Amino acid sequence: VYLLFQALRQISQRTINTASRRQYVNRVSENQKLFQEDNGLPVHLKGGAKDSLLYRATTGLTVFGTMYALYYLLVSSMPKKPN
Repeated sequence: VYLLFQALRQISQRTINTASRRQYVNRVSENQKLFQEDNGLPVHLKGGAKDSLLYRATTGLTVFGTMYALYYLLVSSMPKKPN
């Protein structure tokens, strides 16, 4: 029983210890320099093209949703025509 327990413990430690670990690079200082740079851009656009695309898509969907809601508010306020 002791040998079985010891073998299981050794197998479990081996799989945990030898598992490949991703090495994360600390890029906080790079991002701080990017976002604190005074280049005239608002903070939500300093990330580059991805931020610009996300901003424009969000703005477009917001405008479309507002127009859609106003249209259905107008349609709902009109009385139905009798057949």
